[in-house]
Amino acid sequence: MNIFKELVHRQMTEAVSTLQRYCRQPSIAAQHVGIEETVQIVQDMITTVGGQTKVLDDCGGNPVIYAEFSAGINGNPNKTLLFYNHYDVQPPEPLNEWTKPPFGAEIHDGKLYARGAADNKGDLTVRLQAISILQENGGLPCNVKFLIEGEEEIGSPSLPRYLEKYADLFQADACIWEFGHKNADEHVEMVAGIKGMCYLQLWCHGADIDLHSSNGAIVDNAAWRLVQALATLKDGDNRILVDGFYDDVAALSPELIQMAEERPFNRKQFSEQVGLLRPLICGDENPNFHLWYAPTMTICGLESGYTGEGSKTVLPRRAQAKLDCRLVPNQDPDDITAKVRKHLDTHGFTDVEVSQINGEHAYRSDINHPFVGMVVETARQAYETEVVLSPNSAGTGPMYPFGEYLGLDFPIVSTGCGWWNSRAHAPDESIRIADFEQAMLHMVLLMREFGESA
Repeated sequence: MNIFKELVHRQMTEAVSTLQRYCRQPSIAAQHVGIEETVQIVQDMITTVGGQTKVLDDCGGNPVIYAEFSAGINGNPNKTLLFYNHYDVQPPEPLNEWTKPPFGAEIHDGKLYARGAADNKGDLTVRLQAISILQENGGLPCNVKFLIEGEEEIGSPSLPRYLEKYADLFQADACIWEFGHKNADEHVEMVAGIKGMCYLQLWCHGADIDLHSSNGAIVDNAAWRLVQALATLKDGDNRILVDGFYDDVAALSPELIQMAEERPFNRKQFSEQVGLLRPLICGDENPNFHLWYAPTMTICGLESGYTGEGSKTVLPRRAQAKLDCRLVPNQDPDDITAKVRKHLDTHGFTDVEVSQINGEHAYRSDINHPFVGMVVETARQAYETEVVLSPNSAGTGPMYPFGEYLGLDFPIVSTGCGWWNSRAHAPDESIRIADFEQAMLHMVLLMREFGESA
């Protein structure tokens, strides 16, 4: 391994420079900013290290980039590893909370700061630079493919259509997903699955115009009406009250239960890290069970009336809320949407409108699959620290369509170059250069091991 560690170290100047060029290009899907320019940059990054690209743009939405690298003369042409990444990033707002330019890609104290550095431009750069190292030192040990999309940060609405149409193109034996990080103990965390999502918008209208608040004596208030509707969805113990919401939650295997029980969770450290002002809502129960295995319903935003400085005595004509429900295997976002609609109707809120903004199914790989063990073991070698594998992330991404169109037993493991304070989606997003280097070594070792596996 020492020779590859040295090769990776020599590659760092070029690798960091490439990442800086990539991060300096905004690519904000939600705001339709920089997509065309970013697609070209990604293609250039791929062709520079010897890959072939194809831009797929015939199924709507932002283009999907397909990339392919063939196994070297001494490699295994019968093994193909697929990487999933995305080139879009979250909006940088609020801009006034950044202490470094969000698209400056500046390096300070061993950290590179930029929107998208951790999510997900750093990881794509790591993987392409690892390929470059292998190409220049005996060739690739296996075939490599990439699917790089541009809508992950807005729910990947177009991706299933591309996977369905181009399923043959993306066929592979296993997949490395987009993200991963070191936790506060400096242990590498990775996941083999992901929760689903049902993202809803609820809104209520009470009049054609905002009214003087003195009319509150006789006129129903859209904001109160919506708040009252929302209050019926969960009880004081945070149990979701929608009839049938939990019906399809899959039973947990003894192995999954044991994984959650054996994994420590530092409540104090977590609370201090994010500045929690109240205790965790799971009470004395193991937080891992809730993070990994429990569906959720979260109010993500509320908007109504006047929220500016000072006072404005107004009775709002409308109110809206955004909810996300994180789903577990067997739950269906369309079914959850219908159940929320029925719940509101049953409780007398037929006037509260419900619309699904996006929906994704959960996905969980077989944690006993040899590929999962291979990713973990090569990470131990590269990082020289403990590797913590979770059966799935508490977050969401488009894993399910990969399983649906590439094989429901398709092994997927997510690992990457982030760290516990990467602040993905927040101001001052960053990665640490040392983690970036170790992640590159991990990808080199993984591709070598994968090419030599049966």
